[in-house]
Amino acid sequence: MNPDKPLLPQLFKGIALFTPGGDLIYCIDPGKKGRWHLHLCAFLQEILDLPEPPHFLVPCYTATIDHWLDPRTQQVRTFAEAYPLVMRHQAVLNAVFGTGDLVWQAAPWQEGLCDRMVLSSYRSSFPQLWEDHDLIVRLEFSQAQVSPQPIAAIQKAEPKTQGFVLRLFVAGHSVNTERILQNLHELLERSLKHPYTLKVVDVLTNPEQAELDQVSATPTLVKVWPHPIRRMAGDLDNVEKILQMLGTKKATL
Repeated sequence: MNPDKPLLPQLFKGIALFTPGGDLIYCIDPGKKGRWHLHLCAFLQEILDLPEPPHFLVPCYTATIDHWLDPRTQQVRTFAEAYPLVMRHQAVLNAVFGTGDLVWQAAPWQEGLCDRMVLSSYRSSFPQLWEDHDLIVRLEFSQAQVSPQPIAAIQKAEPKTQGFVLRLFVAGHSVNTERILQNLHELLERSLKHPYTLKVVDVLTNPEQAELDQVSATPTLVKVWPHPIRRMAGDLDNVEKILQMLGTKKATL
């Protein structure tokens, strides 16, 4: 390695996404303009042949770093933060971001988002994420800057499952949210002949997923799979409309 030719810019913003098995995909942006959780998830889907982008890894398995110039002292400062589930990877983070023996700060644990039982529920559908492929991939920012077209193309890959993939978008947790979720679970248990995955997405903490699924109002139920994708916003008490969206005949009740 040539010490006169650093691999990293002096000022940059970086983000790393780990899998439960220890694989890593990361990105570095000298312009410090982007947030690329969606891109990292999409490329991870492509690399590991996943049924859909693993957005449930964010933020539980992420780490972020910011090399910034203090305007008052004109000194370069570093802010580095990792979530508890990836704190054990500090040596790897320091290697890919060139930060020596930097001690990373632990990001606050987010109740409800990083519950280990909830995360483990995805293991049967995404077994590749729990395997260690010795994978460390740097996503170039030029790739991350590409318009949503490559993500859409990746999403067209058909999941290797006969079940349903559903997302319920809500704004915060409330009694109404709990009621909707309970009613949906009861309806799906009665009506679907195939297995299903119902993921609850809080748009207040995960706006990127809402943007990706083109959700502009809550509550909204999205049928991600099987295609075609369908959305239903507002009145989620209308059983007939939900079954129609799912393509399930009312007679199955």
